[in-house]
Amino acid sequence: MALRLLTHFDVRADVLPSLAAEAGDTGVLETAYESLRVLNIERNGNIIYTYKDNKGNAVFGIYDCQTRQNEHLYTFEKDMQAVSCSVNSERTLLAASFVQYTKEGVRSELHPGSKCLTLLVEIHPVDSVKVLKAVDSCIWVQFLYPHAESHRLQSHLLLISEEKYIERFHIQITREDGNRVVIRNSSHLPRDRIAEDFVWAQWDMSEQRLYYVELEQSKSVLKCIQFWADESFTLMFEMPLDISLSGLRFKFVNFGYDYRQDQEKLCNQPSLCVFTNHTGSLCVCYSPKFDSWEEVTYSVFYLHKGYRKTFTAAPGSAGSHVAKGITFLNLGCLVAVYIPGHFLHLLNIQHPDLTCHSLFLTGSKMAAVLPPSPLQSLPGSLVLDCSSGKVYRATVDQSYLMWFLWNAARLDCDKMAALHCALLCGQDPGFQEDQVIQWICEHASACHSFDLIQELLIASSYWSVYPELADVDKLLAHSSVLAWNEEIPGVMLVTEELPLLLMKVYNLTGYWAKLNSNLEYVKYTKPHLHYHNSVVRREWHSLVSEEKTGKRRSTMYVRNILDNAVKVILNMETRTLEPRLIPLLQEEDRHQRLLVGLMVSELRNHLVRHLQCVEKKKIEQTVLDYISKLLNLTWCMLETIWRKHSAHPWVPRLVYNISWESLPVVLRGTTRDNRVCGSHTTLLSLPSNKHGSAAEFEVFHLMTRILDATNSLCFPLPPGFHSLHTTLGVHCLPLYNLLHYIDNGVLLLTETAVTRLMKDLDNSEKNEKLKFSIVARLPPLLGQKVCRFWDHPMSSNIISRNHVAQLLKDYKKEPRNSMIGKSSFPTEFLPLNCFIEILTGLESSHQE
Repeated sequence: MALRLLTHFDVRADVLPSLAAEAGDTGVLETAYESLRVLNIERNGNIIYTYKDNKGNAVFGIYDCQTRQNEHLYTFEKDMQAVSCSVNSERTLLAASFVQYTKEGVRSELHPGSKCLTLLVEIHPVDSVKVLKAVDSCIWVQFLYPHAESHRLQSHLLLISEEKYIERFHIQITREDGNRVVIRNSSHLPRDRIAEDFVWAQWDMSEQRLYYVELEQSKSVLKCIQFWADESFTLMFEMPLDISLSGLRFKFVNFGYDYRQDQEKLCNQPSLCVFTNHTGSLCVCYSPKFDSWEEVTYSVFYLHKGYRKTFTAAPGSAGSHVAKGITFLNLGCLVAVYIPGHFLHLLNIQHPDLTCHSLFLTGSKMAAVLPPSPLQSLPGSLVLDCSSGKVYRATVDQSYLMWFLWNAARLDCDKMAALHCALLCGQDPGFQEDQVIQWICEHASACHSFDLIQELLIASSYWSVYPELADVDKLLAHSSVLAWNEEIPGVMLVTEELPLLLMKVYNLTGYWAKLNSNLEYVKYTKPHLHYHNSVVRREWHSLVSEEKTGKRRSTMYVRNILDNAVKVILNMETRTLEPRLIPLLQEEDRHQRLLVGLMVSELRNHLVRHLQCVEKKKIEQTVLDYISKLLNLTWCMLETIWRKHSAHPWVPRLVYNISWESLPVVLRGTTRDNRVCGSHTTLLSLPSNKHGSAAEFEVFHLMTRILDATNSLCFPLPPGFHSLHTTLGVHCLPLYNLLHYIDNGVLLLTETAVTRLMKDLDNSEKNEKLKFSIVARLPPLLGQKVCRFWDHPMSSNIISRNHVAQLLKDYKKEPRNSMIGKSSFPTEFLPLNCFIEILTGLESSHQE
């Protein structure tokens, strides 16, 4: 299943045992079992339920999710149907609304002239009962909760009426005879009108917000009221929405579940809900009334991004019937759009720009994801199954996503979406990133529209630091793909820009400040502020070029860059708990350290420039974590491939004796056509032979892929990567291919790799040819160093030539007396005698 539902609360399993222990009467349990249902969930997560006892009385109880204990709240000694119930945070007051019907269908005698009765009860201890409303329209009740638990002397109660108004009651209480709570002046409770003439409302108990839609000049206007801890409230924003609510039965969301509603009729009505999360996202999910069962249309207003996306999906095969309405579920950074038995669409609300980052599943790919009964989405990724009374915590099932990637994902868009959904799980405690890495290592060449390795490096590094900094989504890229023009099978999409200038945010604190920041970014930031390595690329190439030619920058400048790299390496080592099989970070690799240090410097400057309110120390650590993650991902990919074949560490060894005929035909043909670089490398399936093991061939191929991916992004590699890559190349490739890889820049001749080659290989005819070919391609300075490790006349010749060239570099011709007769090395060739004398003199002067 794409979604995993973990039972958070089961009204029967968590309540009935407690009732059995208290009552000891099977008759009470049988009656309670039939009538037990959830009425409300308060801000602190406590769940209010009701049931009928064996006398038909309405009983209210509360389940504390922290202590997992049940508490009896109140018994109303009348046979009445409860519609709504709420208790204040101190559990001293209870408000409830009832529909007044007896078993015989006759109006209750408590208030015979009304259909709905709303009561306020003192329950600490149970004392007086006050009638708040007695009307013919339904009433829902909800106590407001402060941000901090406290023993206040005032509570506030919302009454939401089917007659399209919302009132707030101010309830003053006093304490008498110790802890006894009494309502003060209960006959005249102050009240104020919060909203009126609206057609839809939603309560967010977690954040104490009220969303509602008013019709102004035939236009639907979404508004939000925020209730504060100091008992005030503020209209936070209003936004016109281009939606039609015609045919909508007056509907409340998250004010409790109305068990009297006909679910068959509800599924044909428009559906609307609002989802937010702590990053400042604000999504309005809307589905109009179904005109045809052949296709389903739903829209998501990404208000924090400034556009609306309208999706049209075919719910099933021709003639199929959608028996249940569309369901929207808030999963944090994802929104699930679901029709039982037809499709599941996991929408990425944090990065909704490209459709390839959202996963669309139908038929057998979807499986039986969620219960078919009516579902109600709650804050904190909670889902209430209204029929069974179960509360679930919904999460993306990583094991299913990995199964989907291995077995069912055929299209690039499916692979991209499933990969991003899986990486979103990185914030969950049970996330296993090694499973994602293993799949990518096995399918590095499987996608044509994008590079899987690049996508892993960028996306995984992004999500690793995402929780650490606010606004990081505006400053760091989350994907290597900038545009996607391919269609997603089964769903059509239309994108429309929203007139954000019409959206007014009236308060800038907490979540609202983040939302406003998102809106300001969308309105005024062109182009976007995502970090890229173009400056690093230019500076790095300049530094490397200067080092090759012997030029030097300011010592302090280069030292600071290398110190940055040292910080990253130390950060990696502190986070590496298990011993590694692939030897990296064990050599200087100055060029890669320069690249690491430059990226630290540029990324730190980028974040400091745009996050001026964040401590520099925190930004510094975020930068180190981000780049450490990049390097560690590369290392983990190599480890994964090696562990597939061996549980022992890889020991560098050079046995170069591969002939052209020993390579597979596919490699021979490809390399002779000079197609060895980048994404055209064909080393994926090289078989093992007596020289290079299967593990070494696979690691070499993967390293070539990684090199191609990081080069285009100018991402650093772990120091030692190039030496290992070249060593494997010597071991796995014949001379022609090896030199071709070197000449095309795929293999780099590092000092460590070449020194190992000179030391480890003997002076057989083939090895001499290899060594000479390598030395001929080295920069002069490096060539002089490594030739000292090659005990061979050719090496001595090269050393002598370099020595003579160095002596003659500063030679100035001066008049000399003929010393031919005094020469210590007399020859018949007089000019040579003169040249020897000049060299002898130069050596003597250098020694002095």
